[in-house]
Amino acid sequence: MRQQRTQRSTVAAPATTIRAPTELPTTGYALIVDGHAKREFKTQDSAIEAAKDLKTRFPNLQIKVYDAEAKRAEQIEIEPAPA
Repeated sequence: MRQQRTQRSTVAAPATTIRAPTELPTTGYALIVDGHAKREFKTQDSAIEAAKDLKTRFPNLQIKVYDAEAKRAEQIEIEPAPA
C-alpha cells in the first residue's frame, strides 16, 4: 500500500521590491513614462531636462511632464537631427 504524503503549508515571504508611486503628486512636477509616474521634481526646468534626456536615449517612449498645480501634462517631443 502507498504511503500518503502530507503537504506542508508554506507562508509566502513579503515582497521586498519597492515600486514607484502610482499616484500623481499634488505639488511640483512628475515625469510620466508610457502612462506611469516615475519621478518627481521640484522645478519645471529639471523635469523637462530629465524628460528630454530620456527621450533622446529612448525615442520610442511616450514621455510627459505633469504639472501638479495646473493638473496638466505636456508631451515631450525631440526634433530629429538634420541629415
